[in-house]
This record gives sequence, structure tokens and C-alpha cells, in this order.
Amino acid sequence: MEHINDQNQEERLDRISRFEQMLDRLNESNRMMEDALERFAAAEADAQALAGYYEGPDWREDFETDEAGALPEDLKRGVLSEDGPYNALQDREELRKKLKDGD
Repeated sequence: MEHINDQNQEERLDRISRFEQMLDRLNESNRMMEDALERFAAAEADAQALAGYYEGPDWREDFETDEAGALPEDLKRGVLSEDGPYNALQDREELRKKLKDGD
């Protein structure tokens, strides 16, 4: 085995360790992105159903019922805010554009 001076060996080990950490981060990032893309795709049916509800007569009727105070106080009702569904659907479209454009 060829003799390697200690300084070169130390630099080499540092370099290998540094790039090994980069590889680990890249693999983890790829795994997380794959999981996120799978969840994003799986939520498409929810997005379509929410858009149909929000744009249809049921949402308006439910909104007005809430405004009249006729729903239970402890009912979670973020979907009846005008901004909640709209913003979620818009955010989804922006994410879809980023994925398509590669941004």
C-alpha cells in the first residue's frame, strides 16, 4: 500500500465524510419529496370534492346556517370561512404550477 502523508489522508477523510453527509441529506430529501408527492396526489380527490362543495349551493347554505348561529358552537368549521377553502385550493394550484415548471 502506498504511503500517504498524514495531511493528505486527513483532508481525504474530511472530504469523504463531508460528501457522505451530503449523500445522506440528499437521500433523505428525496425520500421526503417522494412521500410528499404521494400525499399530494392522494389528496386530489379531496381537492376536487372541496372545490365542488365550495363553488356549489351547499356551501352557501351551510355558511348562512352558521351565520344565523344554527350550528353547534363546538363544530369545527374552517371550511365555512370564505378564505380557508379558497386559499387551500389556490395554494394547491400554485404548488401544481411549481411542480410542472420545475421551480
